Amino acid sequence: MNNKIYSNPLCERYSSKEMMFNFSPDKKFSTWRKLWIALAESEKELGLNISQEQIDEMKKNIHNIDYELAAKKEKEFRHDVMAHVHTYGIQAPLAMPIIHLGATSAFVGDNTDLIQIKDGLEIIKAKLINVMSNLSKFALENKNKATLGFTHFQAAQLTTVGKRATLWLQSLMLDLEELEFRENTLRFRGVKGTTGTQASFKDLFNGDFSKVEELDVLVSKKMGFDKRFSVTGQTYDRKVDSEIMNLLANIAQSAHKFTNDLRLLQHLKEVEEPFEKSQIGSSAMAYKRNPMRSERISSLAKFVIALQQSTAMVASTQWFERTLDDSANKRLSLPQAFLAIDAILIIWNNIMEGLVVYDKIIEKHIMSELPFMATEYIIMECVKAGGDRQELHERIRVHSMEAGRQVKVEGKDNDLIDRIVNDDYFKLDKAKLLSILEPKNFIGFAPEQTEKFIDTEIKPILEKYKSLIGMDSELKV
Repeated sequence: MNNKIYSNPLCERYSSKEMMFNFSPDKKFSTWRKLWIALAESEKELGLNISQEQIDEMKKNIHNIDYELAAKKEKEFRHDVMAHVHTYGIQAPLAMPIIHLGATSAFVGDNTDLIQIKDGLEIIKAKLINVMSNLSKFALENKNKATLGFTHFQAAQLTTVGKRATLWLQSLMLDLEELEFRENTLRFRGVKGTTGTQASFKDLFNGDFSKVEELDVLVSKKMGFDKRFSVTGQTYDRKVDSEIMNLLANIAQSAHKFTNDLRLLQHLKEVEEPFEKSQIGSSAMAYKRNPMRSERISSLAKFVIALQQSTAMVASTQWFERTLDDSANKRLSLPQAFLAIDAILIIWNNIMEGLVVYDKIIEKHIMSELPFMATEYIIMECVKAGGDRQELHERIRVHSMEAGRQVKVEGKDNDLIDRIVNDDYFKLDKAKLLSILEPKNFIGFAPEQTEKFIDTEIKPILEKYKSLIGMDSELKV
């Protein structure tokens, strides 16, 4: 490692080896060579004068890439594709005359981008499934555990810890649905020529459009694509990049929402992300247990969300059949977005594998608010016993205001229940009142909703992708 030059933190600190390889020079340039082989093989199958010896020579040198020579050639030509054509040709001299035959630079550049997107989505999908699996386990384990619900971060009706987790899980389910759609509709650029008219291939195949169409299909299938663009300019529609970035940004949004909630819960000391034995929360405040994993996710998520604008700008400002002002941007935006989402999902899975729930703190917070929430139930019970609803309402309002003042101004415990018990008008004994105050009476159908959601929505997904479950979620730093 050269410590005198900038290194990308996504590689050094966060992302997985498989995602880094997906956007590596080896993956990129070996894919270029595989594309040239697929083109030559297909052209040979359709009758062009290409020998098996030429193809075999190309295959022997797929991974034998002379990067030093390629760099020298690119400096000479100022053209990366031609630099690699010549580098490949020097290593496979028999094949030199037919490498890149009829193709334009976008044949290798764009098709490789689409292959990297396709493979990148598979890596993301596997990690997404693992987070969903761990979230579903957490939801089921905590489906009955009552907790304060919050609206506007103000205490509201009770929910359960597990039910809240289904909200995080549902966001990921929506992201997975979008990911599957993008995978199923991703098209290959294929073999289209310099401006998308296939003019060079028309010459090669003596004007036989059916053969050129077959060439397009053959190459696409050899590279793993059933779908292809019927028409292109020189490049595939940059709308694809924008759509893929929208998907990645949507995953980032789901992750960020999760970390918002978790960090607020950690502040309340109700739920806490993993904290290792030797981990240091602060260089100055030794007692601190900072939610660094959640903060790391939210930081990376903001980066990906901001990249949405980048690919949208590129897609909207392309000129006619092509312009090269997308090139430098594409080298940066999509690979880094994939690397960041990859890292986010690793960290999220790491959190879920060690998430801690503090039952007693949750119960304490419930009981500090539940008396207020129980007032409607108390009114109903007293009406059944012959009380006047309006008078009961007024008395509870007065008691509630005073109990609230005791909590907020005096810093005392909520004494609303004692106030009601000591008010003879209510005709309730304390045992009866405390039975009303059982938290499970206030969670509605949260447990049932959690079970049904997991059973009907999530279990079929996890069953479908069970071969993907199981991943290393250890943090690099």
